[in-house]
Amino acid sequence: MFPRRPPATLAAWLAGARGGGLLAALANQCRFVTGLRVRRAQQIAQLYGRLYSESSRCALLGRFWRRLRGRPGHASALMAALSGVFVWDEERIQEEELQRSINEMKRLEEVSNIFQSSGVESHPPETKCPAEGNEKSKDKEEPWEMVMDKKHFKLWRRPITGTHLYQYRVFGTYTDVTPRQFFNVQLDTEYRKKWDALVIKLEVIERDAVSGSEVLHWVTHFPYPMYSRDYVYVRRYSVDQENNVMVLVSRAVEHPSVPESPEFVRVRSYESQMVIRPHKSFDENGFDYLLTYSDNPQTVFPRYCVSWMVSSGMPDFLEKLHTATLKAKNMEIKVKDYISAKPLEMSSEAKATASSPERKNEGSCGPARIEYA
Repeated sequence: MFPRRPPATLAAWLAGARGGGLLAALANQCRFVTGLRVRRAQQIAQLYGRLYSESSRCALLGRFWRRLRGRPGHASALMAALSGVFVWDEERIQEEELQRSINEMKRLEEVSNIFQSSGVESHPPETKCPAEGNEKSKDKEEPWEMVMDKKHFKLWRRPITGTHLYQYRVFGTYTDVTPRQFFNVQLDTEYRKKWDALVIKLEVIERDAVSGSEVLHWVTHFPYPMYSRDYVYVRRYSVDQENNVMVLVSRAVEHPSVPESPEFVRVRSYESQMVIRPHKSFDENGFDYLLTYSDNPQTVFPRYCVSWMVSSGMPDFLEKLHTATLKAKNMEIKVKDYISAKPLEMSSEAKATASSPERKNEGSCGPARIEYA
């Protein structure tokens, strides 16, 4: 008896395997299965789109997101991408994040007052604030190292545990512009396109009606020959009139309407917190500010090269921001007043912990105001 011939498809597969086409056959099979699943997901999304309103779809997706969150992989991100909906419940900046930044400013002011009253002009960078010593942290944070020390500007850095990156902190003082002007210029995306030559694109993608948070897409030039970088991040600001403080917090997110482009390098790790404390009021010249910043620019350069770029680029950006504020003030350039347009107040609990210590020598500015962060 002759052996049974295998089916034509199986015979072809075996022939391909003998000819070295096994990997190609497996790849084709994977593409076929993936295509079926993607088409199925799209059909489900279209079905729910016909059955439910937009608000109902957002609520339903939010429940799926919370259930999938914490599982291995990127199932939740894939769900959001397929549905084309950004889930604000998971990504909006919470009041706790705003309050943490304000607490950092308070600790700096407390340390500044301690050393100012004792007549000490400087102290080691590894010295910790009294409030920090009482906090229990699972991860030991590295001490801050001073990188730049000028009269109205001080820059520190510290390694981020488990990475090759640094976190940076700037404490500065300006006496020739008002806090309101400085804050508005920093938030005004249209005006920034005029004074920041590095900006390629900067636009608001989506706004959250609950918290006032905004998602922005920012594309910026990088030094030649590196590709331009693009950031997708959420930001939220708050102005506390009662405790005389304003804060702006930003961090990287993923948004389904801004997929990664081959023209740019997507920066997925980015955080920034700016706290401004007026010397007197929001509309009188003079304020202190604290900027804490970190990102991963996705470069292949050694750590010290990236550190040098950030350490030199940050003072340059702040000086451009200050110059733009002066121009808006002196030339009366129209800048949106974000404080009046949308005064976001913190909760009563947040306000209770945000009150500042008594300020001494309100009109003074110089090295004695702060020596360490």
